[in-house]
Amino acid sequence: MFPEYSRTRLQECIRSHELLVDGSALRPRDVVAGGERVEGRVRLSKETPLLPEKMDLEIIHEDRSLLVVNKPAGLVVHPGAGNLAGTLANALLHHDPGLSAIPRAGIVHRLDKDTSGLLLVARRLQSHRALVEQLQQRRVSRRYAVLVHGRVISGGTVDAPLGRHPVDRKKMAVRSFGKPAVTHYRVRRKLGPCTLLEARLETGRTHQIRVHMAHLRFPVVGDPVYGRKIRASGDGVTRALAGFSRQALHASHLGLTHPEGGRPCAWSAPLPKDFQQLLDALAEHDHAVS
Repeated sequence: MFPEYSRTRLQECIRSHELLVDGSALRPRDVVAGGERVEGRVRLSKETPLLPEKMDLEIIHEDRSLLVVNKPAGLVVHPGAGNLAGTLANALLHHDPGLSAIPRAGIVHRLDKDTSGLLLVARRLQSHRALVEQLQQRRVSRRYAVLVHGRVISGGTVDAPLGRHPVDRKKMAVRSFGKPAVTHYRVRRKLGPCTLLEARLETGRTHQIRVHMAHLRFPVVGDPVYGRKIRASGDGVTRALAGFSRQALHASHLGLTHPEGGRPCAWSAPLPKDFQQLLDALAEHDHAVS
């Protein structure tokens, strides 16, 4: 309901009694029944200021309302613990200083650090609200190329709610009481011991594709959290898989209704070099075997 403020900032406001519930100060963990009145004044000034940083950005599309960026693997999207600089948000502020007036430098959704591909940025407050609303209403089309371990027979849908892992709070897991999460997938190509899939998100939970594929026992290749550890020994395929140092996940397609004028828009981004090289190595082994 308040996309212009981070969860951390809102928690600070509750603890400092800037936000009151029915006129009373509560703790962030206190439960509400529904129907209470929440009121107060939240100042943006306590947010950690983002500093512009010059770095190369691959801009796929740019107009006065939005940007579409092809994010490389290894680039953190927004500053956080241990990543206060050198992020996409810092680079965006250098590219367009006006983004300092937009929540989270205009970034509408996120990609994991080691996931590459298309990411949406709003350049105006009106555009930000409209694009967030489209995401919430599941009207933004997001498709990913994902290479998984195992031979997937056919496409399907994973409808499994996600929540924090009960032991490791840095991980996500399928939980019966978690938030709804739906991933559709279909087979694009079978390559030796792996399968190239196209995954389409209906929801956008943290680590959603990675957790859902692991739940199906087809973990994403190179995933250091939910995947398999491969030793760099044996045949060429094993060495190629062991040498891939990130999750094989790429946001390849983005489609939405433009916030100004309402026209349908769509963009695509080719596989990055490292991902394509891995597919070529698997295909070459398949050809040699046949």
